[in-house]
Amino acid sequence: MTLEVYRRGAARAAENGIIVADTKLEFGFDPDGALTLADEVLTPDSSRFWPADSWAPGRQQHAYDKQFVRDWAAGTGWDKNPPAPAIPDDIVAATHALYVDAYEKITGVGWRA
Repeated sequence: MTLEVYRRGAARAAENGIIVADTKLEFGFDPDGALTLADEVLTPDSSRFWPADSWAPGRQQHAYDKQFVRDWAAGTGWDKNPPAPAIPDDIVAATHALYVDAYEKITGVGWRA
């Protein structure tokens, strides 16, 4: 099931110029024993999306995902212990823009806020 969900999502993204580098999927069984896909699926928080037209091996990739925030946090000198540093408004806005760009590229639908 994991591979089928990934294949479908990766194919849809590839049709629109996005590489799904990896993703996280969570499954469980409901009380009746049915396999259930839980949590978010193929979002910038659970996946790494790279633009296919600028991808190149052996270097850091431009990413439409939370790596942007991770890179910012690493640059603050934060030691990954609580409390985390407050995220500035410009970093929040830039992350939002990346997520919207990924959504629009993958779905072909404009974002409506």
